[in-house]
Amino acid sequence: SLLPRQRLVLGGEACPWTLIEQVQQLAPNCRSFNHYGPTETTVGVLTYAVTDETFTQPVAATVPLGRAIANTQVYLLDTHLAPVPVGVPGEIYIGGDSIARGYLQQPGLTALRFIPNLHSTEPGSRLYRTGDVARYLPDGTLEFLRRVDSQVKLHGFRIELGAIEAQLIQHPDVQAATVSVREDTPQNPLLVAYVVLQSGAQPNTAAWRAFLHQWLPEPMIPSLFVPLPALPLTPNGKVDQRALPIPEKINPQLAAQFVAPRNPTEAAIATIWMEVLGLETVGVHSHFFDLGGHSLLATQVLSRLRETFEIELPLSQLFEARTVAEIAVVVETTLLAEIETMTEADAEAMTQHAD
Repeated sequence: SLLPRQRLVLGGEACPWTLIEQVQQLAPNCRSFNHYGPTETTVGVLTYAVTDETFTQPVAATVPLGRAIANTQVYLLDTHLAPVPVGVPGEIYIGGDSIARGYLQQPGLTALRFIPNLHSTEPGSRLYRTGDVARYLPDGTLEFLRRVDSQVKLHGFRIELGAIEAQLIQHPDVQAATVSVREDTPQNPLLVAYVVLQSGAQPNTAAWRAFLHQWLPEPMIPSLFVPLPALPLTPNGKVDQRALPIPEKINPQLAAQFVAPRNPTEAAIATIWMEVLGLETVGVHSHFFDLGGHSLLATQVLSRLRETFEIELPLSQLFEARTVAEIAVVVETTLLAEIETMTEADAEAMTQHAD
């Protein structure tokens, strides 16, 4: 067991509170520190000591990065290199004694990343542009949010990949996660989450989706969840996005529960889903969004339903009734209501004609 005065320093990726919980369970007397800093600043420049108070009442989605260490200056700046106020996202710029001179034999990249420090009166002072986005918490510590390049535009919506990852790793069954936009099918890019499970946990797409729905809007909910034994890493410990596998269109968990259409209405709806989603088969209990559906494809489904059944359904209907079987019930109920309305109108017309 660890001695009372031992310390654990964590770094490399955003630190989830679930990891701190594991550490405390295994070594109650060990104190954890979150440490942040890129290689270009001779590694660590920010540190945060986890206390019992911050652990039981977290102030951020992930463990904060903390405050600058001695002889280091850390700035959160906007696109005009102006400081941002508390709570507003800004890019992390680092200055101080630990800044590297630049990249060996790469003057262009050095000029891009190592810039003059306009916030210092010291001659020759420079800042390193990290590409990381954070915000100040009310206590003055920094909370990591995402990489600058992790904001993407998908189906007309601006998506913060880092925000999705930060929420997903809060799920008790998730040990680590990364989210990316896959364009394996150019006409239908998908938001995909790659998930590493906690020991003993089982894949549960429905539970993960429901968990994310508590915090995120529908456009930020991944279309597919891919379980992995571990995330592929680059030599410096970052997630290697290029090594992530191409996701399967059919979730094995759903395939095992396949139920074929049982009536003409379900068959027609399943055919629409197969055409829109580019699938060879769809079961009546398959979840539209689990099969790779998203809001843009949902509008195509509603258009096809309008052509096939001559009814109007709101977009929200597909977010509420998400399986072929559930949509079939909505369609048949709507058609029945229209028939009853027409019958009542015909009866009233006949009565007026008789009068």
